[in-house]
Amino acid sequence: MRTLPRTFYDRSTETVAKELLGMLLVHRIDGIMRVGRIVETEAYLGPHDLAAHTSRGRTARTEVMFGPPGYAYVYLIYGIYNCLNVVTEAEGHGSAVLFRALEPIANLEGGTKGPGLLCRAMGIDRRLYGHDLTSDDFFIAAPERPEAFTIVARPRVGVDYAGEWASRPLRFYIQSNAFVSRK
Repeated sequence: MRTLPRTFYDRSTETVAKELLGMLLVHRIDGIMRVGRIVETEAYLGPHDLAAHTSRGRTARTEVMFGPPGYAYVYLIYGIYNCLNVVTEAEGHGSAVLFRALEPIANLEGGTKGPGLLCRAMGIDRRLYGHDLTSDDFFIAAPERPEAFTIVARPRVGVDYAGEWASRPLRFYIQSNAFVSRK
């Protein structure tokens, strides 16, 4: 597997969100490699995007989102589910891509349809906040044999509070993939 370089993330958030589809999320825990194929993502474009956490300003929670690209932004929702994002674009921009669903490839137990479930299956929690996603133990890699697929764009999930930003087609998924969380 070839780990994606930092330059992959230092581009338009929408482009990164689409191009992450089909890539492999890898987390090595106690010598066991957990692997899932990324099949659904959401783009959060920075402080001007009212659905992005950075729209409320720079806080201790969102600090990593303003850092260099290629780092993990992990946060807790509903008090029980961790969610994983990768920071995108130039340092100081405050944008990221949320991972919504994975197709299990190796050593995953439980569901992977939804950001909280995929984090549970991958062993991802807030201890990985700020982790470099170009590292040896937690990274995103290009598959050895990429598959062709069609990308579907839809509005993001659960951001009704964001006004006009709620209806923007910033959720991307692989058409007809059985592991997508919502069609």
